[in-house]
Amino acid sequence: MGQHLPDFAEPRWFVCHTKPRCEKKFAALLGREGFDHYVPLIESVRRYGAERKVFTKPLFAGYVFAQITPEKKTRIYQQDLLVRALLVENEPLFLRQLADVKAVCASGFEAALHPLMRKGTRVRVSGGPLHGLEGYVDDPANPQGIVVSVDVLQQGLLVRLPLESLQPLP
Repeated sequence: MGQHLPDFAEPRWFVCHTKPRCEKKFAALLGREGFDHYVPLIESVRRYGAERKVFTKPLFAGYVFAQITPEKKTRIYQQDLLVRALLVENEPLFLRQLADVKAVCASGFEAALHPLMRKGTRVRVSGGPLHGLEGYVDDPANPQGIVVSVDVLQQGLLVRLPLESLQPLP
């Protein structure tokens, strides 16, 4: 059984991190227990030779959003599907963003995850001739630019790279 939830008096929203490929099973458990929950799903198409299969997969791999009531909080640990549950601090902002995610998923438009690149985010280049190079995001408003520091000269070198080739560093 994973870590336990903090004490709370009213129903609260949590970001539930599930074990790998357990999002739908965990959502089914939440549904059976009567919890308000949401797993953003997107369509994915796989081709197997001439055959084409369409299936749904979670937009955020490993995550389910759930409103948990204090009196039933232990019920989320059934079936050992949960790694941890993180309390949502700013519920009004979270619920607005969740409504946006629901609208995108329901729109039929193709959606893909995109890391948030803020000014100063440390990144590593993943692929291409600069693979492994580290730098920081110069200005996401002027995208595809990272600065490679040459500290000894107190200089930076701005390199324009496709955002897809940048991995944020922890």
